[in-house]
Amino acid sequence: MMEAEMKRVQQFAVDVTLDPDAAHPNLILSDDGKQVYCGDKAKKLPDNPERFSLCVNVLGRQSFSSGRFYFEVQVKGKTDWDLGVARESVDRKGTIPLSPKNGFWTIWLRNGSEYKALAGPPVRLHLHPGPQKVGVFVDYDQGLVSFYDVDAAALIYSFTGCCFKEKLYPYFSPDLNDGGKNSAPLIICPVISLIKDLVKIS
Repeated sequence: MMEAEMKRVQQFAVDVTLDPDAAHPNLILSDDGKQVYCGDKAKKLPDNPERFSLCVNVLGRQSFSSGRFYFEVQVKGKTDWDLGVARESVDRKGTIPLSPKNGFWTIWLRNGSEYKALAGPPVRLHLHPGPQKVGVFVDYDQGLVSFYDVDAAALIYSFTGCCFKEKLYPYFSPDLNDGGKNSAPLIICPVISLIKDLVKIS
């Protein structure tokens, strides 16, 4: 049943790229805007209103204010990361806790094995093994944000009953690189339906 669900949400795949104007100065973005990791030194960049100045976050260039959308991110090799969506008006200059109340619908990994959905209050997630690739699905009109373990075709967590009133942006944080232990990038991946692959194999 979950494979059918994965196929359903994957049909709403969108092309997401990272917004360099929103990226914290320590973040290193690839030229194609598909990968991000945290460097050791902050680049000298203008402190424009869109830019996160304290937290090592970045948003996607693309915004959504209706309908459904889906994207996938490789998290392989990382010990810490955050993923989800954020509303346009989030505070980008302070250290604001990630929560729906503050305009963030996210999950995170800490210390290589501690997964949480950052609801109010946070919900511990028991994921063993942890996902290598995470799918994020939003149904704006239904107030739904769901996260999937793509390779396992399994639902990780859903925020339901959300009330969206402004643009939503894909949200990413590769977190600090921890002396190289967490230096692997987050990678926005092209969406390839597992169902198509299974049909070809059989």
